Amino acid sequence: MTRVQSQQEDMKSETLTQEEALELATVLKQKLSDGELPNKDLESINKMVAGLGDNRGELRLTFAKSLGSVGEEAIPILCEALKNSSNTIIRRASAKTLNIIGNKKALPNLIEAFETDEDPVVQGSSAGAMATIGEPAIQPLLKILTESKCTAFQIGLINLALGFIGSKSPMALHSATNSTNPEIRIAALSALAEQAQKQENGEVRLLILNALKDPDSEVRAEAATIVGKSMDQEEAANQLHELLEDSNDQVRKNTALSLMKMDSVISIDTIEHAIHRESDEQVKGVLIVARNQLINRRDTI
Repeated sequence: MTRVQSQQEDMKSETLTQEEALELATVLKQKLSDGELPNKDLESINKMVAGLGDNRGELRLTFAKSLGSVGEEAIPILCEALKNSSNTIIRRASAKTLNIIGNKKALPNLIEAFETDEDPVVQGSSAGAMATIGEPAIQPLLKILTESKCTAFQIGLINLALGFIGSKSPMALHSATNSTNPEIRIAALSALAEQAQKQENGEVRLLILNALKDPDSEVRAEAATIVGKSMDQEEAANQLHELLEDSNDQVRKNTALSLMKMDSVISIDTIEHAIHRESDEQVKGVLIVARNQLINRRDTI
């Protein structure tokens, strides 16, 4: 029997009564309070992982924090629990504990849990752990995003995770904005949206502005929306003006809304001209609203 198989068998056989869980949690809580590390032997780690299945949230938190302080040595058993435990509470808590540890060694198991576990909390906690791991999780998350089996719920979690990673290392998503896959480019832009709002982050803002000329209309539409939320008329109005003649209805609509959102009063005449040549009634309606709002804004300055 291999060492991993032995660990698996030991873990499966480990259970705690309520009294045992309480007693162990009490000891661990005191150690945490005193700044002491818990025992790192296999038996001790297995007991703490078993404790993650306790119905008492305060005890689970103590076990999770203790395992977090154990760190890398707890990863194999936590990953095994995440993958194979029939106890949903243990799988959820294992993913949350791996989030505390934040080590990329857990990434393959977190990806598997995110893709295959039917429990939404396990999926969410796995995505959170991948976000904590950071840059190494970007490509796996983007790959999942492009798969046909990826659900709307998973897409939302991936966007949140990428947004978190982007907030810590925005340029880590630089290559994704140049991907040959439009879905990946959109995901990267969305993840960078918050960073684009920070005036000092010039590189990210330039990436967003460059995306206004993307060959894919959905990417241009997303970029136009982000520009409207993050930039002012002096910085971006002229680039947006060009999109008022875009061949795609959604791009023109998003552009008008963004000019309105950034209070671009210098765009009133340009929008007026766009209204006269617009053939789509829905887009024309948005253009008219944007023009009127900007006129009102100009008159109150």
